[in-house]
Amino acid sequence: MSRANQPSEGDPEEAASGPSGLMDLLGVAAVLVEADGRIDMWSPQAEELFGYTFDEAVGQNAAALLLHPEHLKAGLALFAEVMETGRGWAGPFPVRRRDGSTRTVEFRNIRLTDSLGDHYALGLATDRATVRQVEREVALSSQLVTQAPIGLSVLDTELRYVAVNGALAAMHGVPETDHMGRHFREILPGSPFATAENQMREVLQTGLPLVDEQVVGRTRADPDNDHAWAVSFYRLDDQSGHVLGIANVVVDVTDRYESARQADRAQQRLRLMADGSARIGTTLEVERTAQELADVLVPDLADMVAVDILDSVLRTGRPDRGEGPALFRALAVKTAYPTGASEAIIAPGHLTTYHADHPAAHCLHTRKPLLITHRDSGELSRIAADDAAAGLLAEAGVHTDMAVPLIARGQIIGVLGLARARNPQPFDEDDLTLACELASSAALSIDNAVLHQHIRSAAETLQRSLLPRPSPRRPGLEIAARYRPAQAFSEVGGDWYDVIPLSGDRTALAVGDVMGSGIPAATAMGRLRTATSTLADLDLAPSRILTHLDKITQGLDPYIATCVYAVYDPHDHLVHVACAGHLPPVLVRAGGPPELLDLPTGTPLGVGSGPFETSTLAMNPGDQLILYTDGLVETRDDPIDKRLNHLLSLLAPPHPSAEETCDRLLRELRHPADHDDVALLIVHAQPLTAL
Repeated sequence: MSRANQPSEGDPEEAASGPSGLMDLLGVAAVLVEADGRIDMWSPQAEELFGYTFDEAVGQNAAALLLHPEHLKAGLALFAEVMETGRGWAGPFPVRRRDGSTRTVEFRNIRLTDSLGDHYALGLATDRATVRQVEREVALSSQLVTQAPIGLSVLDTELRYVAVNGALAAMHGVPETDHMGRHFREILPGSPFATAENQMREVLQTGLPLVDEQVVGRTRADPDNDHAWAVSFYRLDDQSGHVLGIANVVVDVTDRYESARQADRAQQRLRLMADGSARIGTTLEVERTAQELADVLVPDLADMVAVDILDSVLRTGRPDRGEGPALFRALAVKTAYPTGASEAIIAPGHLTTYHADHPAAHCLHTRKPLLITHRDSGELSRIAADDAAAGLLAEAGVHTDMAVPLIARGQIIGVLGLARARNPQPFDEDDLTLACELASSAALSIDNAVLHQHIRSAAETLQRSLLPRPSPRRPGLEIAARYRPAQAFSEVGGDWYDVIPLSGDRTALAVGDVMGSGIPAATAMGRLRTATSTLADLDLAPSRILTHLDKITQGLDPYIATCVYAVYDPHDHLVHVACAGHLPPVLVRAGGPPELLDLPTGTPLGVGSGPFETSTLAMNPGDQLILYTDGLVETRDDPIDKRLNHLLSLLAPPHPSAEETCDRLLRELRHPADHDDVALLIVHAQPLTAL
């Protein structure tokens, strides 16, 4: 273990440092013996070691006082040799203590000569057992310091190195001799070690040791990779309480640190996979599903994520097999923090093509992901739209990139792009595997959403084509009608309305709801609407119309439907109405409050358990009749009575036109997340002379 140069004898600091702790520990005794064997000087340590006081020892013959008879001859011979030759003698020798016991003492005997030429023998003595214990401890410490793989060092109160072993020098990548006299921060610069320096100062101040504190950083021994060390700091005090400095014990725990880091990463990947399973594909909306994928990945895996889908997939449901560059539509972008690089990423909704060397093009043509661990300025231009975008990516610090194909049912439907800038760690193979797993799951959800979107679009087109386009005027009636399909993540249903002209200026009004959704429900709705229109020409009572529709619906098994059918006669101002399991219409008298009509409910069409009843009500000019399907008032959270009361409150006076009433009801009662279609039909009775 290398040590700094020792202070000179004239060093004031050394002179003021007090007695040596080692000398005090050994308790070295001094005895001066004249040539004739008489004791001339006797130190206090000699009193403690041999048991004789100063008065009892001085003037006595040393051999007679201190030696047992059996050891006397050997002792005198050694004394004579030292006095005659001047050569010192050192070694153990048994002595007799004042109490008669024997103690083996370690001696150092030296001949001294005064100015008159007279000889004396100076004996330095200490307990042999104490010496052996110190020797063992020194030997153990020496072996530990020089051979153990543990880094050891001693720093003074100014945190300058005064001793360091080879193991620590190897960890630092600095020779032992180059440590000496240099400050801790000179050997280990950088913020990870600044904390350790502050901790050492605290230990120096408080005396409380700091044990097994982890430090992660880089040294000159391996400047390209992080290492981890468990460090312990102990303050060094001498026996007088004087602070000498601090001892530093360092153990390289990089393997343990890496194992823990890998375990943490594995846990993080599992959490991310679980998070992805729960959060991706919660709806059948394409853009939202793509955004859910981006939200899961940022910031846990990447600083920046972009999700691009082939435009042909969005338009037709399948990828374009043309020869030209593929056309992508950006669906989602996510960044972990505000960054200028956002301007270099294609914004959601925009179309773009990628050059042949772009990672997205690579994924499209090879069906394999692409991992770039370190990017230079040349590679940045590879993933950027132009030089300006490459400059923005460079300024943002983008240094690693991944591109992962989105594959569903064996077809590539798009590409997932990921990048890191602020996160200093490059993507690795584990990151790529995780991104591929999440992309695979998300691709299927996106493809399902695309498929649903196309089916829904077809069903909605069919639904609208089957609905009438009624004239806003009929004899004695102002008419307004609306159809609103369910939102994008739900399928359209079988809701319909109809306005059928009858003889004698009468008008048949129908609103119904085929239970189910999609194209089959829309088709069943079309058949029922056609049947209703045909039956209306027979001039039957509403109850008879519903009876025939019930039989027809039974033939559409397994479909059932609800329906309300009414006939208004503007001459006698009467409305005849029958209900088949449908919500009651609302009648609003001119200037009066709205009321739910108390009609016999009847059973839904297709159940076959009729009969149905016709009710007749007065409907005078100025009155409004509102027919609607359950999608207008039913929700998953509120009781139906509460929603019906809300409907009535919206129909309270003053009463606007039928068109304005339609818009208001849809605006106030419909929610963007509603999962059901709405058919709404409002007729406002008018005097015949006004038409």
